[in-house]
Amino acid sequence: MESFAIGDMTSVLEQLFQKATGESPVASVEITGSGSARRYCRMVSASGRSLIGTVGTNLDENRAFIYMSGHFRDCGLPVPEVLAISDDGMSYVQTDLGDVSLFNVLSKEGYSPLTAGLLRETMSRLPDMQFGAGRHFDFSKCYPVAAMDRRSVMWDLNYFKYCFLKISDVEFNEARLEDDLNAFASVVLSMSDDATFMYRDFQSRNVMVHDGSPWFIDFQGGRCGVALYDVASFLWQARARFSDEMRKELAGVYLESARRYRAMGSDDEFEHNLHIMALFRTMQVFGAYGYRGMLQQKAHFVESIPLAVANLRALLEYLPADKFPQLAVSLKALCGVDRYAIPEERKGLTVEVNSFGYRKSGIPRDFTGNGGGFVFDCRAIENPGRYKEYATLTGLDKPVKDFLENGGEVIEFLEHAKAIVGASVSRYSERGFSNLKVSFGCTGGRHRSVYCAQKMAEWINATYGVRVELHHIERGIDMIFDQK
Repeated sequence: MESFAIGDMTSVLEQLFQKATGESPVASVEITGSGSARRYCRMVSASGRSLIGTVGTNLDENRAFIYMSGHFRDCGLPVPEVLAISDDGMSYVQTDLGDVSLFNVLSKEGYSPLTAGLLRETMSRLPDMQFGAGRHFDFSKCYPVAAMDRRSVMWDLNYFKYCFLKISDVEFNEARLEDDLNAFASVVLSMSDDATFMYRDFQSRNVMVHDGSPWFIDFQGGRCGVALYDVASFLWQARARFSDEMRKELAGVYLESARRYRAMGSDDEFEHNLHIMALFRTMQVFGAYGYRGMLQQKAHFVESIPLAVANLRALLEYLPADKFPQLAVSLKALCGVDRYAIPEERKGLTVEVNSFGYRKSGIPRDFTGNGGGFVFDCRAIENPGRYKEYATLTGLDKPVKDFLENGGEVIEFLEHAKAIVGASVSRYSERGFSNLKVSFGCTGGRHRSVYCAQKMAEWINATYGVRVELHHIERGIDMIFDQK
């Protein structure tokens, strides 16, 4: 295997790899992150030993993760082990749990017996982290705050107000809304507990499936707080799209497990408080969708907005309008913003275009209820990944584009694909259909399929003016081309 440098990450991480394993890595590949500024890479030795190297941007955040990982492992919880740390504390290597998250499994399998078992195990283990490990947890190690207090709750509520509500063209009386948000913060804080670890970002993307079981990652933002916040974060994750029945079942699994540690109140009290926390969590993530999605233009966050609005619409019945009049009116108005309508309610055709790797995630499943779609196999086209100078690049990079186009194969391939897809886009639009799926696969989902999917998405949008949602699955890149 060949070693691929990743800027200034490589030298320090290679030293840490050697310190942890006694071997030198022979290959290093950067892993695409999500909303964080942290950088990750997977390093592999000649013997096949694989570790994940991390370079952080904040020393206190690194220290929080390293402490939490050690504490949770001491408590018998399934979390990665930190094996070596740089002298300055800014870099470390940890065990490699693979590439498959619970979200990946849900996306590929749907709600099968396999995913049902993983979901139940995940919810059953959560109280072990919150209450079991929370008993002797040193909350002074948390970053950026030790506990969920009024200030941090208001940060989240104002994140929603300034980064989402204000840019959604919703009219509101700011003074009255501020009064309601302060009153709502008091309700949230009344559920906090001094010995409860709150994961804070507990969602299926942060649960890895390793050796057939769920493992927890990305808990460095945790703090002392409200246990039900984590349950709400998981069950109302917008893109997971859990049904009400699934939420009820998994909440019951959690409640049964949590009662090994705490009384948790009556079933009715638990259900009411859970929905209040779901409402709070939904407002918090709206802030992230506004900032990361609409401001920083990260498509993954933008795509989640309609699904989160659908969640909000159902949760509003749990918000007493007489106690929070301006908040209730504002949230109801938000649910009526046309551009936030879920895709099924949006008029016109939406074409979903994907690139994927046959050896990785496999052919993407269709969850629109229509089934089918086009799948084009790009593996007959000469592979740039066989050449060292292109190996760490993708089909979005100019050298790879030039390589593919100069050979000519990909141009002819795409012309044939466009003829087939274009005919369906035209007929689907005429007949009032709402969804069409087009996928391009190659070996690793890095070069040929990425190039073809990108070109196809741009061509469909430019030629037919329909909305196109583009997903480079193995690269973690999402784009939206709006309807013209």
